[in-house]
Amino acid sequence: MTPVTEVEGRRLALSNLEKVLYPATGFTKGELLHYYATTAEPLLAHLRDRPLSFLRFPDGPDGQLFFAKNPPPGTPDWVETAEVPRTDGPTRQIVVQDMATLMWAANLVTEFHTPQWRAQTPGLADRLVLDLDPGPPATVVDCCAVALWLRERLAEDGIEAYAKTSGSKGLHLLAAVEPTPSDLVTAYAKELAVAAERALPRVTHRMKRSLRPGKVFVDFSQNAAKKTTATPYTLRARPEPTVSAPVTWEEVAACGDPGTLTFRASDIAPRLQDYGDLLDPLFDPAQARPLP
Repeated sequence: MTPVTEVEGRRLALSNLEKVLYPATGFTKGELLHYYATTAEPLLAHLRDRPLSFLRFPDGPDGQLFFAKNPPPGTPDWVETAEVPRTDGPTRQIVVQDMATLMWAANLVTEFHTPQWRAQTPGLADRLVLDLDPGPPATVVDCCAVALWLRERLAEDGIEAYAKTSGSKGLHLLAAVEPTPSDLVTAYAKELAVAAERALPRVTHRMKRSLRPGKVFVDFSQNAAKKTTATPYTLRARPEPTVSAPVTWEEVAACGDPGTLTFRASDIAPRLQDYGDLLDPLFDPAQARPLP
């Protein structure tokens, strides 16, 4: 029998709690739901007002993965949606505004991905993102060197950057910007990526796979209005239950081994206790800067 629980007055059927989703560690669906429930406060802040894209992996990372933007069949009528423009006409996407919606979405076994703009102002970005993706044999250690360079470069333009792990192999840099059309943010991010490639020998700004072995690809394209990035604190569909986790600049500077910047679900509660949400400054209107 599927247990039914009540979250903020909403009845939710939470299924298959004993199912092992991550065979490498034995991490179950119940543990996934527990992780999302206990990380809800900072995660909800980063999800709020941003139309959601789901990467679902109901049978774990080794099973079928499918990416969905439209509300799945059976979405409860109390789950909020927002109209989102698309090239083939407007559609609706889910916005996760409360704990009940978060737990409903988590029960579908979900990675959360969000755009750099809010539902109220589609295509008007309030975030800049740079995704540093290492091409083997490069690792997150190489990404850290690039991140430090980009942090300095952004600071020259008066923009303060914050870092998180991707939860996969690389790093994401985030900054709060004054509301700016996504195409202008993308153009500025591309300038930064090109500058990094000129300044540092092991960087490429080009997506072509053949150029990427041993280099850090600075992906500026996630600033495009139609693109999304893994939301801070989301679990990832990787061999282990790794999380896209905010990190301090001290941790970035000290990183000499990829393992030191790999965070699993069980690491996040102690980090929140020690640091709070390291990305909290992104919500401060005083932090938002105009692009040069």
